[in-house]
Amino acid sequence: MSQQPPKPFARSLNDRMIAGVMGGIAHRLGWNATLLRVVFVIVSIASAAFPGILVYLILWLLMPNEAD
Repeated sequence: MSQQPPKPFARSLNDRMIAGVMGGIAHRLGWNATLLRVVFVIVSIASAAFPGILVYLILWLLMPNEAD
């Protein structure tokens, strides 16, 4: 029985609100993208130690598009 290699982290082209970062992460992990977005925003607002916007921008720059 052959196992498929895990999908790489890539920005989603179909499930995007801004840049597709959360959609890509949710797709890779098999999670609901909307729920992941809500959790990310809540954690970003609730925690001063978690700079959500900065993390999102870095992921936007580092993650390739799904098609690449």
